[in-house]
Amino acid sequence: MSTPPAVGTPADPVSAVERRERRPGLALAVILACQLMVILDATIVNIALPDMQEALDFSPTGLTWIINSYTLAFGGLLLLGGRAGDILGRRKVFIAGIALFTLASLVGGFANSEAMLLTARAFQGVGAAFAAPSTLALLNTNFEGPARAKALAVYSAVSGAGMAFGLVFGGLLTDATSWRAVLFINVPIGIGILALAPLYIRQPERHPGRFDILGAVTSTAGMVALVYGCIRAASDGWGDGLTIGALVLAGVLLTAFIAIESKAAQPITPLRLLAHRNRAGAYLNMLLLPATMFAIFFFLTQFLQTVMGYSPLKAGCAFLPMALCQFAFARATPKLLPKFGPKPILVFGGVLVALGILWLTQIDDSSSYAGGVVGPMLLFGIGSGLSFMPLNMIILSEVPPKDAGAASGLLQALQQVGASLGLAILATISGTASKNAAKHPPAGLDPEQTAHHVLTEGISTAAIGASVFAVGALVVSIFVIRPKPPAPKPAA
Repeated sequence: MSTPPAVGTPADPVSAVERRERRPGLALAVILACQLMVILDATIVNIALPDMQEALDFSPTGLTWIINSYTLAFGGLLLLGGRAGDILGRRKVFIAGIALFTLASLVGGFANSEAMLLTARAFQGVGAAFAAPSTLALLNTNFEGPARAKALAVYSAVSGAGMAFGLVFGGLLTDATSWRAVLFINVPIGIGILALAPLYIRQPERHPGRFDILGAVTSTAGMVALVYGCIRAASDGWGDGLTIGALVLAGVLLTAFIAIESKAAQPITPLRLLAHRNRAGAYLNMLLLPATMFAIFFFLTQFLQTVMGYSPLKAGCAFLPMALCQFAFARATPKLLPKFGPKPILVFGGVLVALGILWLTQIDDSSSYAGGVVGPMLLFGIGSGLSFMPLNMIILSEVPPKDAGAASGLLQALQQVGASLGLAILATISGTASKNAAKHPPAGLDPEQTAHHVLTEGISTAAIGASVFAVGALVVSIFVIRPKPPAPKPAA
């Protein structure tokens, strides 16, 4: 049944309600298309960076800001974007975010200068920050019961596998046309979402209220400072003055944010979301698992292209086994949940992720794709495919409708922070190990072999650090998360 509109919100025409109830698949497709655009953007642009650098004469430092400008805007505004959907209307904020993301993608595709492209990327991040939290919240309010579980499974599958597919699509588009295609591809998708969203996505009940201005300012500034500090640490080290300053500022602002939220009548992120033990544990794992996952993409992409000599397209295709496993097992999870419950699935998935990471600690410059790479990828793909859907379900279960957007925004903010923080920590570990290896290389290696040895020493050591994140997530699944077991089936 459709949700009744709030006071002051016009009801959807009867024909529109009937249309949505007859075609729920189109509503899901619209939501997934938005999530896929946001997820793909995290990797599809990476493949095109060398061509962007050559075309627009980016410096090495400036080139990193093609990624960082998007990451800062996206990560910094997620909490605000989530709460905006609750107050202003999730479908309305979703559509506005998609419109801005699409327009910024169009401008970025036509960019003829460094400043124009970086500005477009920042506005893409702003649009994504307002659209992305509404995807999970709209999914939660547009589907009920078994249909919601199936929709969450597809959502988790797309979220998990999207980054790997982004590497493939990025390579295909860049090789076939130019770097501009990785931005232009968003335009027809965005136009399709804008056309279909008003027709097939139910407008959830609005929860009118006032914005927590102090909470919005401190959370946005604090998240921007935190993400920037992590980005800076990854490139300039933890001892860099700006890194330290950004992280200290983030600590001060986020501490102030928590104090403000504890007293605010209408907080931007209600702290009651963390009062539920299972939800708090699931949020923690949404921080730890992306910290592991992004490291896999970052370091294995380097290994495949630098050590094994793969082209960008071939390197992207090398991730397909992992992406397909993620997609397949995320789709299978709804069938497993009624039988086993979320906890055994989370624990089993966590064990596989940890084993995959531990396997990567054995990688060296003589490792082959079949012998040293695809096995860990398969374990990681299956494990992460099993993990994300139960975590999403635990986080969204029993969330009051008025807090659905805030809950989704916090989930995605933690994912973004986890990815940035994890990469910063593991890049530091890898860099230190590589420097040590460069001081004492094995005898008898030519310069290229020495370079490969140095790189793989850094990657294998970073995998040790990543295993700490993976084992931490497993510990949380075992000892913190205690969802109710599945109800026994009634006797025949």
